[in-house]
Amino acid sequence: MFQIEIYPFSFFLGFISATIFWLLVTRARPLWEEMRANLKEQREASERRKTNTVEENHRRITLRRAQGMHLAAQLFALDEILQEPLVLSPLQNVEPGVPPKFEDVISQTLPYLPAWPEIAAAYQPQSLSLPQALAGNSNIVIIGQPGVGKTVALAHLASLAANRSEQLGSLNGIVPFLFHVADLRLPITEPKDALNPLIEAASEHAPIFDLGKLPDFFKNSFKDGNALLLVDGFDEIPAENQQVISEYFKIIIQNYPQTRIVTTGAPEYLDGLIPIGFAPLVLCAWSRQQNEKFMEQWGQLWSQTVAMEAWAQTAFDQVDPVLLNLWLDADNGLLTPLELTLKAWGAYAGDSLGPHVLEVIATHIRRIAPVNTPLAALEILGMQVMVNSEPIFDTRKARAWVRSFEVAEDKPEGENTEPIPEEETTREDTKPKKGTKLEKVVAKPTSGLLGKMAASGLVISHPHNKMRFIHPVFAGYLAGHALTHYNAEESLLNQPDWSGKYLAMRYFAAHGDAGKLVQSLLEFSRLPMHRPLFAAARWLRDAPKNVPWRGKLFATLAAILQTEGIPLSLRGQAMAAFVVSNDPSAATLFRQLSTTLSFDLVQLAVLGLGAMRDVKSIRALQNVMDAPSLSVRRAACMALVAVGTNESLEIVAHTLLSGDEDIRRAAGEALANDSNEGFEMLRDGIGINDILLRRAVVYGLGRVNQAWALDALKKLQVEDEQWVVRNAATEVLDARTNINLFAPTRLRAPSDTPWLVEFAAKNGTGISPGVPATDVLLLALKSDDPDARMASLPFLKFTPHEGVIAQLYDAMYKDDPELREAAYNVIWEIGLSGVKLPHPSQYGLG
Repeated sequence: MFQIEIYPFSFFLGFISATIFWLLVTRARPLWEEMRANLKEQREASERRKTNTVEENHRRITLRRAQGMHLAAQLFALDEILQEPLVLSPLQNVEPGVPPKFEDVISQTLPYLPAWPEIAAAYQPQSLSLPQALAGNSNIVIIGQPGVGKTVALAHLASLAANRSEQLGSLNGIVPFLFHVADLRLPITEPKDALNPLIEAASEHAPIFDLGKLPDFFKNSFKDGNALLLVDGFDEIPAENQQVISEYFKIIIQNYPQTRIVTTGAPEYLDGLIPIGFAPLVLCAWSRQQNEKFMEQWGQLWSQTVAMEAWAQTAFDQVDPVLLNLWLDADNGLLTPLELTLKAWGAYAGDSLGPHVLEVIATHIRRIAPVNTPLAALEILGMQVMVNSEPIFDTRKARAWVRSFEVAEDKPEGENTEPIPEEETTREDTKPKKGTKLEKVVAKPTSGLLGKMAASGLVISHPHNKMRFIHPVFAGYLAGHALTHYNAEESLLNQPDWSGKYLAMRYFAAHGDAGKLVQSLLEFSRLPMHRPLFAAARWLRDAPKNVPWRGKLFATLAAILQTEGIPLSLRGQAMAAFVVSNDPSAATLFRQLSTTLSFDLVQLAVLGLGAMRDVKSIRALQNVMDAPSLSVRRAACMALVAVGTNESLEIVAHTLLSGDEDIRRAAGEALANDSNEGFEMLRDGIGINDILLRRAVVYGLGRVNQAWALDALKKLQVEDEQWVVRNAATEVLDARTNINLFAPTRLRAPSDTPWLVEFAAKNGTGISPGVPATDVLLLALKSDDPDARMASLPFLKFTPHEGVIAQLYDAMYKDDPELREAAYNVIWEIGLSGVKLPHPSQYGLG
């Protein structure tokens, strides 16, 4: 055995050394922790600096792109010419036990017509700016007809976010991600890679040194709930492609639920968006005042920039912008922003082919088409895009479509290289044949005729050999003109509904014989939507006045307008179609209908007369002011102000001074739509010693979005002697302050909705989490509680099975006008989402 010998001195020395060492380690532990924290913070700061650099570059690039996303981008930046985009306030959901939100008389009187915003432009009901619309927690789809400015609305929103605008309120730090559907490579195979299409699309524009950092930047922005995804072009693509985009949005929402998404849509087709919680918001058409302001801005900018360039000094004689705008203002009431822009451009540039809207479109196509390109080549390309339902087309296919128009240097070796004069072009060579497989031609997107179109700005190139027309209106116009030389209408008619189909048919109707198309659409049209009928009604404005099918359309529209017992929102579309047709006979019809005994019909006729600004109807409108129906009298006040003559305004002023309490308020609010005499009348009314008059003036001032009106309201709120007036001022100011409350919000789950849980308990049942509670909601819809009936409707659109649709139809035919309109709006949203709606007769209704 070994014997261990311990040396006391060494032992105690080692013991003391170890004690001191561990004492130092223990004391130094906070220092080590602090050092580790500092190192971690430095690493994170370094990452933030990298991310901030990427983010700032991304914001700068997004802003630059957004400022160029409008028709006149080659002349002006977007912010220089912008008219602020507004959306109509959506119909407000009812919640039992919660007081209703403030609603002005104009919004109460005007039917909700999402497909016809031209009527709202005449009366200016309550609206929201885009930042206000985002104040809720809902994803949004901005809907409107082609050319109303949906792309500009997205670009404006992207600009605000890129600049961290204070207008966005709590969202002013959000990061905008702006794309067109053509930029995105979809569908994806793995949900975990949901951001890859966005990263790949952004890489096309990002600085080369940022490419490796983009994935982390995107992931952090979306993970932190700091992403605003703006996707343009959803309204331009067929239903099949819309479903792909909708599925992608669904994956984004599942993976990154705090992400805010805004896209664009048509008011007839939104396949897949409604079921995943998107709120459709209608983009407002421009009012007469906005048209005038736009023309004034255009004239000033043109004089300060374009007119000062050397080529402009010699190209055409300069005309005083004031005189030009007076001429341009003669017939602008029913033009879209796109059409008004083209009309102004043609007038100021002096190159317009004529004043008609079709001529201003043709002028711009000629303006941006490649030099010496035959019109037939452009028409063939447009027609093939529409007939093949490919608004985003493959460049290789497109080269085959226009092969016969390629210039000599672009012809493959061995082919005839003689140039083809336009008049000698044989259209049969490029006529689409059913079942014919196009020859695959391998070509770069920038070669040949297509490359020239891209360089001139008529078409836009996208990654992966994709192209599209700069605007679907131009594709539709060219396709419609080309279709007059072929018998391809039937192939269009048989397509599933999409915006391009109806654009092509619309411009075909303007140039050719659309009698067969109209007849087919009238046969397809049925309750509850009558979508084909109203699509065809859009053709009336541009079609020749002597075509036989106009009479058939007008007769069908008149029948719907006069049908009792159906929602005003449906009958109002027929009224709007008459107004937008700009046909002189429409005013005559409205004047006749204003003398009938049906209050609903008189209300619609009166609103139609005001929207048409029919001077001959002033006496008829004055007579309607004595009707026993308050809604009719309100509509008459609104119509008289819309007519806008001294005589019509004096009638409303007399009503403001001597009418009963309700009609005085209607008169005050209506006068707020006239920025000249109407404003002056409201100013004068502030100081008149009449309680009811001042109260009515307060409600009118509440609709005037100017500083002087706000100051007057604040003064009345504090200083007026009568509590009735002070209370009205407080109500109006609160509504203006809390305008964000009108923004759409996501519905809570049924199990988290207090009124529904309480209703279920009263009826001896419960609601389990994660289930739609359809049975309880249908029970609420059939109950005697009017608030419960109204509150159940928004939930039911998410379960549109046959039993739900049957009960919605039943509600739509009830005698309760409010329930009827709300039920119809839910049915419209269900139809938007792609559900095929049966005829009400299937349930013994209609």
